[in-house]
Amino acid sequence: MNKTIKKLRISLAIAMTKLTVFGLRLLNRGGTSLPGKIALKIYPNLLSELSGKFRIIMITGTNGKTTTSRIVAGMLDQSGIKYITNKAGANLASGITTTLISALSLTGKPLVRTALLETDEAAFRTIAPKLRPETAIITNFFRDQLDRFGELYTTLNGVREGVSGTPDTTLILNADDSLCASLGQNVPNPVLYFGFAEGAYPEADESGKTDAAFCIHCSSRYTYSSTTFGHLGHFLCPSCQYTRPAAQIECTQVLAYDNLSSTIEIQMPEEKFSVKLALPGLYNIYNALAGAALGHILNLKEKELVHVLEGFECGFGRMESVMVQNRHLKLILVKNPTGFNQVLKYLLTQKDRCIVALAINDKLADGTDISWLWDVDFEILAFMQEKVGAFYVSGIRAEDMALRLKYAGIPEDGILIEHDENKLIDRLIEASGENETIYLLPTYTAMLDIRKNLKDRFKLKDFWK
Repeated sequence: MNKTIKKLRISLAIAMTKLTVFGLRLLNRGGTSLPGKIALKIYPNLLSELSGKFRIIMITGTNGKTTTSRIVAGMLDQSGIKYITNKAGANLASGITTTLISALSLTGKPLVRTALLETDEAAFRTIAPKLRPETAIITNFFRDQLDRFGELYTTLNGVREGVSGTPDTTLILNADDSLCASLGQNVPNPVLYFGFAEGAYPEADESGKTDAAFCIHCSSRYTYSSTTFGHLGHFLCPSCQYTRPAAQIECTQVLAYDNLSSTIEIQMPEEKFSVKLALPGLYNIYNALAGAALGHILNLKEKELVHVLEGFECGFGRMESVMVQNRHLKLILVKNPTGFNQVLKYLLTQKDRCIVALAINDKLADGTDISWLWDVDFEILAFMQEKVGAFYVSGIRAEDMALRLKYAGIPEDGILIEHDENKLIDRLIEASGENETIYLLPTYTAMLDIRKNLKDRFKLKDFWK
């Protein structure tokens, strides 16, 4: 392509993106993906052209991308590094293009030099080689949206292909995930592992290992000396000896754990400290460790790491807490069996009376196949029926969710269906008392709809802010 034409197309792509974002924001729309789609239509190789303008940190994996991104953002803030990020979670090529262009002047000059990009695990294969990130955090791999991602190893191999196209990228990998840890084998990349020390959180449940029960190399069944949840833990293949790699960033103890926070001990390469995480849930400890690993790369010390991890605020729809008429409403995104099971175990830590609502959609962004609901351990909700005033179900597949709860042992008269979002919120408020907690567990598009409703009614921040 002629250099002059190329420059003109890049300039046009930048201008059209900025104009489209401006127009959509005037209409109170997010403007996170459409502008990037227009830019890539004008110049399809735009991401490769933009990569040299930024120091790029990419975060991908099945669960924990958004929360880990927010923790890493705190690490960058603590380091005094200015950056751009796709905070709204638009993590496909179009959303990432919009994000990068928003950090450019009209002439294409970068306004900041660092880009923190949450990246869809299926899109990482093609985006990473174009952007050539300095660092890539890969959180974990679990079965998720079979209609979109396909078989689990398809997703893993796609990410592996992305890694192979970025040999200079520093990889931050989950040592406890046999799939994720394998990405650090036989590669030229610098690798930093994070995970739980052996026995730091003993977990007796063996049922969750079905996602990756067999060795990735020889297909023998793994043995575990300790586990956390799902297939995460200290694994060993007795046949080929593939085993969990040593982690440089480890949780060595879980000192306290409830529905508000977790207090843990973290072993860094050169220091050990205790920290009270400002977010609950066992899975969020992994997110904190991944963020601490990036903090280590940034040369942050104990005091600075603790400051970020203790002051972190939950992101958009991820343990997001909203005060609604003196009720604590917690929005917790659910999207696959392993993540949902961890949310349910988190609910068991609730000590006081609460209300639980589940909103299930089956749009493309949620996954059109909802058979995964039958792999979720809803049966454990029977242990908290005395604390739960009622179980409300909503969304396009509300009836399917109600049926699943019925088979989980929840009495039919304790399952209430409400499709209308406004009425659902009203009923949740009416059913709860002052200072009680409402847990609202939506799939992705249901979360967008409910949060927009909450924003309009209770003046919340826009999701892209």
